[in-house]
Amino acid sequence: MDVIFNCPRCEQELAVDSSGAGSEIDCPACGETITIPEPESVVPRPGVEAEPGVPRIEPRTINAMATSAAAKVEMHLRVASNKAPESLITKPLPPLDALKDSEKGIRIRTIRHTDCIEVGHDKFDEVVTKFLNKVGEANIVSINTLSYTILDIGTQKLMTDYGLLVVYRG
Repeated sequence: MDVIFNCPRCEQELAVDSSGAGSEIDCPACGETITIPEPESVVPRPGVEAEPGVPRIEPRTINAMATSAAAKVEMHLRVASNKAPESLITKPLPPLDALKDSEKGIRIRTIRHTDCIEVGHDKFDEVVTKFLNKVGEANIVSINTLSYTILDIGTQKLMTDYGLLVVYRG
């Protein structure tokens, strides 16, 4: 609760926390040394003005929002993620220092689109994602797109297709 009172010299209205009652402060307007009155020393009466120089005490809530019903509502928020919960907890791949000498070095993997079609379903994205997760982001050196032509056996025509060339450590 704040103690609201007027400076006896310049009548400047001041509001001070009631915990400071009894201490002395300087008026910010005129510089007069003022003793902060006790909260229970004067009880305001509605409709009656206080006499000049007599402290006026009014109860006032400092933060009305803190006591409102809206402040007491608990909110449970979630962060949206496109990844499955299992992939968020997976352990990273071992560092290259932990690999055997025979396993170290630069490797290349080519993933062709035509090799990823199963029973009419395109599984290219799934195959690429599975391979990249297995290798680990820290071990990937580069990923390059490929464009190539193949002979379609059914139509006996050359078809243009695409793929990826992944250069990685491992």
